Amino acid sequence: MAGGGTEAFPDLGEHCQNPDCKLLDFLPFTCDGCKLVFCLEHRSYKSHGCSKSDHGSRTVSICETCSIAIETTGFDKEGIKSLLQKHERSGDCDPNKKKKPMCPAKRCREILTFANNITCKDCGVKFCLKHRFPTDHVCNKKRITTNGGTSLRWNEKFVEALSLRNEKGCGRGNSVSSRSSPSVRSF
Repeated sequence: MAGGGTEAFPDLGEHCQNPDCKLLDFLPFTCDGCKLVFCLEHRSYKSHGCSKSDHGSRTVSICETCSIAIETTGFDKEGIKSLLQKHERSGDCDPNKKKKPMCPAKRCREILTFANNITCKDCGVKFCLKHRFPTDHVCNKKRITTNGGTSLRWNEKFVEALSLRNEKGCGRGNSVSSRSSPSVRSF
């Protein structure tokens, strides 16, 4: 098919290949399924009725016993059924794996997935979106550090450093104390 363009620039742009449109588009889109060129309005699979919209997509089936996702791309219904049966006979299918992680907040039964969990910055525990703030769950507000002690929250560190700075006279000729204390700088 010939390009589009104008008389002055014949190679500039292309016509939309939707039969009802044929708009000359200077920034056309090529469909990755059917490889035809479309304008902005008809670039989605649905808007131009692409017959190869599932081109390159993957399909998975979930094992009902252990809830593991098994890729079934390219298999028909009988192939998927035999693939799931083969998985159940293998040693990988364990019913104990079916239990999903749940929000630890009291009386919350929300199952935690990759998209709906947040790790609390104060206690380091994963919660659902409804209980993500420390005021929404019982938060112990202390985290275990690598040296075995507990670390203060960032605002407590700031207040401690500020009070130590005020004790020293805010850096007015006082010597540095032998005690290693956090410092705060402002610019």
